[in-house]
Amino acid sequence: MRLLALGVAAAYAAFGLTFRGPRDRFWDRMTATGLALGALALATERQSRRVRFGPATVALGLASAAGLYAVFRVGDGLARQIMPRGREEIGTIYALRSLRPKEELAARLGLVIGPAEELFWRGFVQRRAGYLAATALYGGAHLVTENATLVGAATVAGAYWGLLRAMGMPMGALIVSHVAWDIWIFLIAPTEEVIAPPV
Repeated sequence: MRLLALGVAAAYAAFGLTFRGPRDRFWDRMTATGLALGALALATERQSRRVRFGPATVALGLASAAGLYAVFRVGDGLARQIMPRGREEIGTIYALRSLRPKEELAARLGLVIGPAEELFWRGFVQRRAGYLAATALYGGAHLVTENATLVGAATVAGAYWGLLRAMGMPMGALIVSHVAWDIWIFLIAPTEEVIAPPV
């Protein structure tokens, strides 16, 4: 439990620095956070060092990403109706795309940020704390943004991936799902109807 507490504390501190620092260096800090949390998961989780990516794993990951995308298409309309600042908060997240070229952001999301989040939150944290606690902790890590829409989006996404993990989905498929969803909803199809992704 001590290692879990230290890991979560480090994650919360890193998220605070990431979202509270100078905006123009956001992606550098987000990438550094991913490297640190991913390294911790790899160093402490034997299963994380045995992740495999076969055709079936990739297909399963892509299918689950499509499922989450459908959830967020429905959730977008609800967020705009229920949350008074929903449209503004969604726009704030999507504005981060303008800070770096799309190709660079795709590389950061696909090679570091997406994989690290799954290895840490659904691997390191969920194995020690359980599904509900890991979901709450993942959503809570985004409170520092003071963006209620982002907190809600992160909690929904965390609950989705965490449930899949609890049901036995391999970590490789979860990583593919997270990466595919991030790149699709954030860079390829960030339409006005789609809720902003947790990063």
